[in-house]
Amino acid sequence: MKIQERTGAGAGRSASPAQPPVGDRLPSPPRERKPALAALAVLLILVGALGATMLVLRAGDRVEVVKVTADIQAGESVGNKVTSVMVAADDSINYIEWSQLGALKKLKAKSTIYTNTVVMGQMFAAQEQIPEGKASVGVALKEGQYPAGVKPGDIVAAYRVGSSSSSSSSSSSSSGDSADKDTSSSASGGAIVPDARVNGVADDGDSTVSTGNKSFTLLVDEADAAALASAAAAGEVAIVRVPGN
Repeated sequence: MKIQERTGAGAGRSASPAQPPVGDRLPSPPRERKPALAALAVLLILVGALGATMLVLRAGDRVEVVKVTADIQAGESVGNKVTSVMVAADDSINYIEWSQLGALKKLKAKSTIYTNTVVMGQMFAAQEQIPEGKASVGVALKEGQYPAGVKPGDIVAAYRVGSSSSSSSSSSSSSGDSADKDTSSSASGGAIVPDARVNGVADDGDSTVSTGNKSFTLLVDEADAAALASAAAAGEVAIVRVPGN
């Protein structure tokens, strides 16, 4: 009887093992911390913020400088062919600031300065710079002795256009090699100077009355300067525009 009672008492028990309570879960392993990656992320954020700040500061550091609005030939001043433009400040570039325009107008261009060029100090000098082997000759011409629209920078040829009497008198004179050269050039129809560069153009006479007379400054080879100056003094020069402009 005792054996049966023990068996019956054990029959009501479940064969499955007892489950732990819901709240009693196994602890998860601790997460591995990576301080080096965190420091790198912070450093990248700081570098980006610093770069953005520097760009903003540089964009705001600007100066007003001179820019030319039309071509300026060697030996010319800027005159009124200028405007102002804002550029980023840079101590390594010799900009001419807009406040220095008055002083700049007293200087002469060393070489041709083209439209939309931002002006720098080394482009100008106190006196006109004449290239080696060249000479600057002034000629005063009447209307009809030059083509319309001639401007600084143009390439022209200068011809002798004396009267027949002056041509015959110059043909009969033989006072040197230069005179023979001028006579032969006139007789053959050749130019005194085949390729002179116009460095300056100015109107003659009263500003309220247009006489049609103009003064031209021509840059020529030094060997041709005497012949051109002699013809110009006699009023026997005409210029024409030639290819090369």
